[in-house]
Amino acid sequence: MDEVPLPPETGPWLLPAATPEVVTSHGWLRPDFADDTGVLRLASHSFAISAAGLKVVVDTGIGNGKQRANPAWHDLRTGYLDRLTAAGFAPESVDLVVLTHLHTDHVGWNTRSVAGEWVPTFPNARYLTSRVERDFWAGYDMDEARRQMFRDSVHPVEEAGLLDLVDVPADGMDLVPGLRLLPTPGHTPGHLAVRLSSGDRAALITGDCVHHPVQLSRPEIGSCVDIDPARAEVTRRSLLNSLADTGTLVLGTHFPPPTAGRIVTTSTGLALAGWSRT
Repeated sequence: MDEVPLPPETGPWLLPAATPEVVTSHGWLRPDFADDTGVLRLASHSFAISAAGLKVVVDTGIGNGKQRANPAWHDLRTGYLDRLTAAGFAPESVDLVVLTHLHTDHVGWNTRSVAGEWVPTFPNARYLTSRVERDFWAGYDMDEARRQMFRDSVHPVEEAGLLDLVDVPADGMDLVPGLRLLPTPGHTPGHLAVRLSSGDRAALITGDCVHHPVQLSRPEIGSCVDIDPARAEVTRRSLLNSLADTGTLVLGTHFPPPTAGRIVTTSTGLALAGWSRT
């Protein structure tokens, strides 16, 4: 579910090793995932899916009206909820919200402003994240910007009694048939990817263990906000190699439209192919 494209300066800040020289050396990235000068294209969106009779939203983007230090995220006014509703996922109808991790641009629509108060956007849903993730941030020395995010987008969900913390084994766990959580630590300690399956078809929502398709060809490129960069790289390499040439549809949480494709092995490394607009 599209929320908003991110400005061109996002790429150099987020993935500083993805220089124009690196990006332009991988021609398959253009024109969808980078421009001709090597500037990355990125976006914010989430995913709305049906699994075992449940309506599920994976990650909730940046949100509207939030006071944020990042100008690209500050006080947005988008039609995200209208688009979600038009797709058949009115907020009151959502049963489950899966949060891959507790970063600002993944929890924003957890809440919305009603009469000057931040209240859960999905009042009938259970919100779910890793216990490791929540425990890490509980002990983290946050700056004011992150404390503000927790105050407006996490604490109201907790105070409403809607947040569930789960212990995810190393090999993952099924929430319901067709919806599996996979631990993908590094970007944050409790980061999760989400695997979807139906019959012989499978898809995987990356969260932020992969921010941009350039990391398929260059998995050593990490994010400036990775909590544990070395572990993030190990996780990314392992995940990408496990998906290569399997036909699994990869859904990148920050991939710009088109947001999905299949990882294939080429003579110069991994690449995304057969992509489609979601």
